[in-house]
Amino acid sequence: MHEAPPTPSGASTPPSGAPMTPAEPLEHGLKQRHLTMLGLGGVIGAGLFVGSGAGIAVAGPAIVVSYLIAGALAMLVMRMLGEMSAAMPASGSFSVHAERALGRWAGFSVGWLYWFLLVVVLAVEATAAAQIAHGWVPAVEPWAWVLLFMVVFTAANLTAVKNFGEFEFWFASLKVGAIVVFLGLGVLAVLGWLPDTDPVGMTNLTGQGGFLPNGWGGVVSGVLTVVFAFGGLEVVTIAAAETDDPARAVGRAVRSAVVRILFFYVGSMLVIVTVLPWTAQQAGLSPYVKVLDSIGVPSAGQIMNIVVFVALLSALNANLYGSSRMVFSLAERGEAPRGLLKVSGGSPGKAGGVPRRAVLASVAFGFVSVLLNLLWPDTVFLYMLNSVGAVLLFVWALIAASQLRLRARLEREAPGALALRMWCFPYLTWLTLAGLLGVLLLMLTDADARPQVLWSAGATALVLLVAVGRQWRERTGSERERSEREGSTFTGR
Repeated sequence: MHEAPPTPSGASTPPSGAPMTPAEPLEHGLKQRHLTMLGLGGVIGAGLFVGSGAGIAVAGPAIVVSYLIAGALAMLVMRMLGEMSAAMPASGSFSVHAERALGRWAGFSVGWLYWFLLVVVLAVEATAAAQIAHGWVPAVEPWAWVLLFMVVFTAANLTAVKNFGEFEFWFASLKVGAIVVFLGLGVLAVLGWLPDTDPVGMTNLTGQGGFLPNGWGGVVSGVLTVVFAFGGLEVVTIAAAETDDPARAVGRAVRSAVVRILFFYVGSMLVIVTVLPWTAQQAGLSPYVKVLDSIGVPSAGQIMNIVVFVALLSALNANLYGSSRMVFSLAERGEAPRGLLKVSGGSPGKAGGVPRRAVLASVAFGFVSVLLNLLWPDTVFLYMLNSVGAVLLFVWALIAASQLRLRARLEREAPGALALRMWCFPYLTWLTLAGLLGVLLLMLTDADARPQVLWSAGATALVLLVAVGRQWRERTGSERERSEREGSTFTGR
């Protein structure tokens, strides 16, 4: 094993010109196909296959509009993140960008908040996947399944990064394939081209209270329900640093992912509310199963269970990868213990290896989260879950704020690095910030969402306090050392 070269932890401003980022000491084992499928499959998870039922229950057919609004927000954030990552690819992605744009306090805060978000959500995914597996094999207890999943994916992440890429490629392929088949069957059902089906037409879009049965308030509630389903796209820009050509890879992945994901999400919702009345959906039950059952697909429930199971394992794998790279990047910049900088030897001909200590540190906290979820799901773990409930919105807001600052700097110092540009800058960036603030304010008015905002704000304030305290301590320490040097120089004279 060798230790990654340290990155100076002083100034946050990168050198003029391109490239803007020093080479990562990590193995460049990810291919373009890995990154593209990670972008496509990264946000296609249980939130879509199961959680979308809650959105339909509050918005009716207008859930399509809710997904369009939430998807547009996610697409704009990804475009901003893609612009910065193509110009300055780094394993810390938006944490590095925030540090360079706003200062060390911002990079420290957003990096640790995102790491905490991933390792807490990891516990939810592992527990949910274990419950599905326990239903298939009741003789094996859920905790044993959780242990198995964690061991398998830890082992995969401790080896060459291409193993993570292959896992995600095939997981994402299965999820994308399942949605394509679902869309195809749904369109055939709407047209009445399936056996024993009649054309549905627009009846379910205009009946049962119309397209807006709960008014625009229902659309807003739907946005609050579904916006977090788009979390996970950020991992693409983290992974881009481990490709042979990060700038080109992240640009292609962002361009292909955002439009196709909107197509899969909005297309799926449109099929669901067209095939069946929105009143047939229930929170907690998969609307996909309801539709497949209605058009006569045998064993629809078990088929969707398999798809959801794969989606959960895919998210678990991606979150473990993303959290390990984020804490590794923090260690590179002196914001995490330097012992996490150890990387394994790379493959022959490769530039680096795998940050195994960062993987183990992330999975260790993941195991703690799983234990808390199994022992105290309604108390301790619920507080942890609430404390990360709105963190994604804070992360997105910092991405937008960073892009506002860095775009001007890039155009001045390294215009050639802007291979991917944010649309209508700076107007759409400001509009995105306003939209994120609007979602947060709406969450404060919602009794169910309010605890998430308050707990997440508390967690964010705590991290910010630590960041500012660290920066103040380093500044005062530097001033004291300078004063002592000047005093000794004067005495020496």
